[in-house]
Amino acid sequence: MATRLSDIVRAIPARLRLQGTAAHALETARHRLVVGGMLFAVAFAVVGGRLVDVTMLTEAREPRAARVPNTGPLELARADIVDRNGVLLATSLVTQSLYANPKLIANPEATARRLAAVLPGLDEKAVRDRLASDQRSFVWIRRSLTPRQQYEVNRLGVPGLFFQREERRVYPHGVLASHAVGFADLDNRGLAGAEQAFDERLKTEREPVRLSLDIRAQHVVREEIKRAIEEFNAIGGMGVLLDVATGETLAMVSLPDFDSNAPGLADDDARFNRNTLGTYEMGSTFKMFTAAMGFDSGAVRMQDSWDASKPYTIGRFTISDFHGKNRWLTTPEVFIYSSNLGALRMAQRIGVERQRDFMDRVGFLRPSPIELPEVSHPLVPKPWREINALTISYGHGITVSPMQLVGAAAASVGGGILRPVTILAREESARAPGERVMSAAASAQLNQLMRLNVERGSGRSAEVAGYYVGGKTGTAEKIQRGGYKKNARISSFVASFPAHDPKYVLLVMVDEPQGRRETGGYATGGVVAAPTAGRIIARVAPLLGLPPMREAVPDLTQPLLAAAILR
Repeated sequence: MATRLSDIVRAIPARLRLQGTAAHALETARHRLVVGGMLFAVAFAVVGGRLVDVTMLTEAREPRAARVPNTGPLELARADIVDRNGVLLATSLVTQSLYANPKLIANPEATARRLAAVLPGLDEKAVRDRLASDQRSFVWIRRSLTPRQQYEVNRLGVPGLFFQREERRVYPHGVLASHAVGFADLDNRGLAGAEQAFDERLKTEREPVRLSLDIRAQHVVREEIKRAIEEFNAIGGMGVLLDVATGETLAMVSLPDFDSNAPGLADDDARFNRNTLGTYEMGSTFKMFTAAMGFDSGAVRMQDSWDASKPYTIGRFTISDFHGKNRWLTTPEVFIYSSNLGALRMAQRIGVERQRDFMDRVGFLRPSPIELPEVSHPLVPKPWREINALTISYGHGITVSPMQLVGAAAASVGGGILRPVTILAREESARAPGERVMSAAASAQLNQLMRLNVERGSGRSAEVAGYYVGGKTGTAEKIQRGGYKKNARISSFVASFPAHDPKYVLLVMVDEPQGRRETGGYATGGVVAAPTAGRIIARVAPLLGLPPMREAVPDLTQPLLAAAILR
């Protein structure tokens, strides 16, 4: 049988046998493809079903990123400080600090060497000595590590080294508002400026402390005062911009300054706030107060004339004018020519008691009310005699701080209302009502003189088109033990703008400016401080929402000219 079958197979032609084999293989492949396709379909169906289950059916059972509960902001031990517009001035960052337990350090010398290799600036010897002590179980190695430094220390794998979570105070603007903002130490204690003044509030309240500063105005004032210092080779300078209606300090610059992030690198002079802690004889800027008190008391009228024809001698003192006119001067002329003789004649008519009472009312006999801890006491004469009254009339014989001066100036040009100077932003409901210290009429007359001085007097270089600046210059010799410092002066300018309805008062002071060939060797308030004030006003007024005025405004000086009281 087998022979027959084999014979039969052999009898089948070879071509037919190949076709049968090929057909069988093709059929087998077709079945495998079908099975494979079914398996892929099942797999895709499973994956698709799982996706549907994850995204739609099991939303309540499966955690998703969008469903992670909000844990809220990181709680920090000290609140932020911001400017009046919410710009960050001081904040805290979480850092890690490195400490050691010397009792767990097997090899202090090797550990100190390895730490010094990964922590730049670390005193290897001091660390070795601390680690070698077997009496202590806690010693600081380095505070406020960077993440990279923490990683490198971890890589050392040294037993006995530990990290502690802390906060580091950071000041994004560095030097820009250092005297106002101040600084805190590594243990979160405020040591200067607003950090110290509001230390408890920053620790207990979560809301930021909002200062009255406008960091944009602060930048402008600092830049222009720095320019004046460099231009006149001065040793320092200061500037304050105040809102007349609220008493809010919009800018407060004291140069030289320091970086609040590294106060330890600054010297005492840089950390000294000249605006609040410094006291100075203010020179001829005080003539604005002599005029104001004269108008307020009725002792001085615009049409009055004053003898400035020759120097005045009292006791061993002789008082004269700088570039005097050597004639009688009307009240406006006394102001625009900055006559010492005219001012003392006014003081004689006003009287000692009325002068002292006025100085007390406008705040010159007590420290500035600004909330910063660095506030000085004024130096006033005791007893207050006639010679004191005469010299105070033109800004000598009494020393006050720039903050006292700018606060009194705001009251004098702002309708006669004295408002406490503040470093805090005030909501309208929380603003101090103020206290009347002179009549509105006296304030209006002073504004006439201030505007006239910029139009025709020593303040001409402070003029800014469209802002109707008013102002008074001052140049005062600096006091030193036993007298005055030779060839050392403070040049200043008090500005108000717009003069017909003052919104802001600006004080610029430059410490020991040197005369230049271009200025004829002069370094007076009109040469140094007045143009600096003008540049500041031109830049800062638009930032404060005060565009140049194109419509006609009341001409404050026309009545004076019409009355023929100017020659």
